Amino acid sequence: MESTNFFPGSGEVNNGGINVVRFLIIIVKFASSSTEPQNKDHMKKKIAAAAGIMVLVISVLAAQEQPRIPAGITTAFRTGSAAGLSVYLNSTVELVLPDKEDFYSKSVAETILKDFFNHYKSREFTIRHQGARGDAQYAIANLVTDKGHFRVYFLLKKVNGNPLIHQIRIEPENE
Repeated sequence: MESTNFFPGSGEVNNGGINVVRFLIIIVKFASSSTEPQNKDHMKKKIAAAAGIMVLVISVLAAQEQPRIPAGITTAFRTGSAAGLSVYLNSTVELVLPDKEDFYSKSVAETILKDFFNHYKSREFTIRHQGARGDAQYAIANLVTDKGHFRVYFLLKKVNGNPLIHQIRIEPENE
């Protein structure tokens, strides 16, 4: 069965881009349809209104699809706060750091991250890319410290409805 639903998450199967294209076709037909002669200014107004509606709908759809990384994680990396990160750590976390690589309990992972941030003082943290699939989210970021630049990757999965970090990779960036 093919869906005619334009909005994701309302209970029907969503065909994503196909439905957006259908919606755009409907808007264009609306803008160009007429039962009476029209002047050029009236047609321009209809096309501008249709374009505005298309931009609004596409913006709403794009915003709904992408969950955001919790601000507390960004703040913790930016300030070098292992305690701030520990709030978001799963009970078991995979850490891949320049001198450590293994699965650790939350408390051990916090200690290892504290040691990392004590050795490498955080100066700047910028998320470059983030995405999601199902109940998982990921981010790729740049971390600038007093001793070098690092690429940071982390993976969050929902546990009891809360996004928790399951993996953190902090690798030296080749400049």
